[in-house]
Amino acid sequence: MRALRLHAGTPILSLDEIALPSPGEEQVLIQVTACGVCRTDLHLVDGELPNISYPITPGHEIVGRVVARGAKVTALRNGARVGVPWLGWACGRCEYCRRGSENLCDYAKFTGYTLDGGYAEYVAADARFCLALPERYSDVDAAPLLCAGLIGYRAYRAAQDARRLGLYGFGAAAHLLAQVAHSEGREILAFTRPGDTPVQEFARRLGAVWAGDSDQPPPEPLDAAIIFAPVGSLIPAALRATRKGGRVVCAGIHMSDIPSFPYETLWGERSLCSVANLTRRDGSEFMQLAARVPLRAAVEVFPLPQANEALRRLRDGEVTGCAVLAAATCT
Repeated sequence: MRALRLHAGTPILSLDEIALPSPGEEQVLIQVTACGVCRTDLHLVDGELPNISYPITPGHEIVGRVVARGAKVTALRNGARVGVPWLGWACGRCEYCRRGSENLCDYAKFTGYTLDGGYAEYVAADARFCLALPERYSDVDAAPLLCAGLIGYRAYRAAQDARRLGLYGFGAAAHLLAQVAHSEGREILAFTRPGDTPVQEFARRLGAVWAGDSDQPPPEPLDAAIIFAPVGSLIPAALRATRKGGRVVCAGIHMSDIPSFPYETLWGERSLCSVANLTRRDGSEFMQLAARVPLRAAVEVFPLPQANEALRRLRDGEVTGCAVLAAATCT
């Protein structure tokens, strides 16, 4: 099969011919029809994530169909459409797993990082961590739900009952989350790269009551803010924009260093927290929500061999919404 793989010493993925993976006892072999391109993939190719084992195939927003099953797989049948998210495996035995926090498992494995991902024609995945997808979404439209949607949802829950919610970085995750929040009657304020008028207009079309530059204060204090952009300097800015007793949630897996800021910026019982990975429960809950709320993913589609171009456009801020790699047979 063909796979786009990252090799040591270069940020450019190579299109390699490699052996078709053989599913283990608890795995399924999936023919990939679509795979989202995520900012975490950029952190991978830039070497910003620790302990990368080369060569590795990126991609953790995978949609495809089961074509073979391991001996212990009973819940999935050949031909089933499934989604494969970032969390690809957890031990199920450690303290975190036992208390329902498998996203914090010290032994967890991650799709497209420590496990080969979906920038390929086929992928092997643990059947227990595959997700059922709402039928209302095509393969291409379903792919962004598997990270942009899921991580956005977990961050949204971390923001608790905030009625006025600021989103810093209005890309793949934020544009889906804005639709969820709008459907629940919350106010969304979008903070973008300074001067990015097209994205600000995009946010308003999706229901944002205000959209402006990330270095601007909002018209009214926020109840909570979620930071999707991997820019550490946004943390003190978001804290300053948040009312007393409010919360700032960091939703990325990697962020540049946070600059120092005076204690008074945090004071007033403001809180700062991070969101790490996701759980299978998150996946099940969010897919049920996505079945009820018709989310419209703004998608730009690339054929698999153009993965490097998709990553370049994402890095340069040229993708509005989501980039998705799609097979020629994708529906």
